[in-house]
Amino acid sequence: MESTVAQKLDAIYNLQKIDSRLDAIFKIRGALPEEVQDLEDEIAGYETRLEKFNNDILALEDEIKKHKEAIKESEKLIKKYQDQQMNVRNNREYDAITKELELQDLEIQVSRKKIGEAEVRIEGKKKDLAELDETLKDRKKDLDTKKDELDTIVAESEAEENKLKTEREKATKKIEERILKSYKKIRNNAKNGLAVVEVKRGACGGCFNIVPPQRQADIREKKKIIVCEHCGRILADVADEIEDETLPKKKRSTRATKSK
Repeated sequence: MESTVAQKLDAIYNLQKIDSRLDAIFKIRGALPEEVQDLEDEIAGYETRLEKFNNDILALEDEIKKHKEAIKESEKLIKKYQDQQMNVRNNREYDAITKELELQDLEIQVSRKKIGEAEVRIEGKKKDLAELDETLKDRKKDLDTKKDELDTIVAESEAEENKLKTEREKATKKIEERILKSYKKIRNNAKNGLAVVEVKRGACGGCFNIVPPQRQADIREKKKIIVCEHCGRILADVADEIEDETLPKKKRSTRATKSK
């Protein structure tokens, strides 16, 4: 059986009330969820940088190890060539061995220079690593504080939030997909999250622009879904206004003055 327009309006307005209550819960949490997420992302970035620094240091240490091995190899060759130099048969052999000795000596100098450069880079990396580690510890403390604060707030409203989410799930099933889609679109564009409002004191409950009397009468009849011509919000009903109790008294007072 298809729902009447009145039922459709009641259903969508009920969903709005649930969403507004959920909005109030999320508002209490403020920016904490985003702050926690930002800190988690920042910490992940720091941890990635720490890992890179450690890998760079390991690579430099491996480079130093290779240069030290190269130095040892060159020293062995120098000793070998020096022994050969003692038994040369002519100047040509002597000159050839001398060149090999010079070459190995140069290799040792280059290796030692590269070892020195790598050690300087390692010191720089370790300094950066220590600073980054301190920053990471501070950020983790901030994250723990924010998480504790958020967990406390969430714990206070968790039961109500879960209840409202269950109610919301049930409420959405009673609403046509077409209307629900429009509701979500209007709600996403509204700063206060209000997509469905009542007319209060002759004005839209969302943008507070005046709603003409004839339009108010149409809204009361609930024969069709009417939206505010200014903000596009769905106008679910016209709220009954409580009459000013001082008004009749003033009228009586005026009549009494005239009669006299």
